[in-house]
Amino acid sequence: MSGQEPSQHPLVLAGQYGSPYSLKMRAVLRYRHIPFRWVLRDSKWDDLPKPPVPIIPVIVYPNDEGGHGEATVDSSPQITRLEGEFEGRSVQPPDPALAFIDLLIEDFGDEWVTKAMYHYRWAYEEDIDKAGNLLPLSRNLQMSSDEGQKMYEYITQRQIGRRELVGSTELNQPIIEGSYERLLDILMEQFATHDFLLGDRPGRGDFGIYGQFTQLVKWDPTSMAIATKRGPKTLNWVDRMDDLSWLPVDGDDGWVTLEALPKATKALLAEAGRTYAPFMVANAKALATGDAEMSCSIAGLDGGEAQTYRQGPFAYQGKCLMWLREAYEALEPSDRERVDAALAGTGCEVLFA
Repeated sequence: MSGQEPSQHPLVLAGQYGSPYSLKMRAVLRYRHIPFRWVLRDSKWDDLPKPPVPIIPVIVYPNDEGGHGEATVDSSPQITRLEGEFEGRSVQPPDPALAFIDLLIEDFGDEWVTKAMYHYRWAYEEDIDKAGNLLPLSRNLQMSSDEGQKMYEYITQRQIGRRELVGSTELNQPIIEGSYERLLDILMEQFATHDFLLGDRPGRGDFGIYGQFTQLVKWDPTSMAIATKRGPKTLNWVDRMDDLSWLPVDGDDGWVTLEALPKATKALLAEAGRTYAPFMVANAKALATGDAEMSCSIAGLDGGEAQTYRQGPFAYQGKCLMWLREAYEALEPSDRERVDAALAGTGCEVLFA
């Protein structure tokens, strides 16, 4: 445990119920038994300092007097920092090569599965109506009907207007929805033999996909209906992941070995190689060349026709690929060889070519 007095001065986690990354970090803190206080961001209880950028979730560390100190954002760096500050119930496998695969799966959830979450919420009328009516209430339960209507119009217009920015277009719709449906199938196969993606305990990758699934399979009507029919076990998995403080964990035990990855986990990496990997590489290329649009080919299944994915380049995802490549290069040569062997034939190899 760190030198802080967490029982007296816990961390503060500020987020929203409709934010997949907020619920991702809340689940991590619960699982790891790290004391914290949950605060609804932008509510009357939110007295937190300004974070580096206006995104959620925000984790605020206590200062020496027990008040609010440093405010941090971005779930992946937050998880990494917590791993260095709090001992026990780690979400990172002790094997560096397996830990890298876990990191890759987390980024797949954060940067690709999130497209399905945004798409289903803001592309279908029933989903738009639910989100527009309910999301503003998280900030203020006493909101009047007039205020609610103004917020409904503001948030729906703003978020629908951003659909193209995150790739939710008519051209990309079959790619995004097809990937979501395949992911449901893969997780159904995984849960036939394991409770989590890398064994008997959750890793970063579980929390990355869980965050997006809190909305996809438990909140947004269209994607939830698909999951209920096609991947019912994912709904129960999300319920479990929400609070795993009860899960018995014995030291560093409970992880599979890299050389014995479950069949479904390999299928998950192949799905990432089919979609996320070419997207991330093409996005980075467009950022480097200054192109206004990136495009990539998404391979079809079983020899089916490839599809073209297009959207404007996204700077943050360029940083994500840079960080992932840095982590890959930081591996010992023997561990890098093991990672290469695990990724061979998945399509993820292009990330590190």
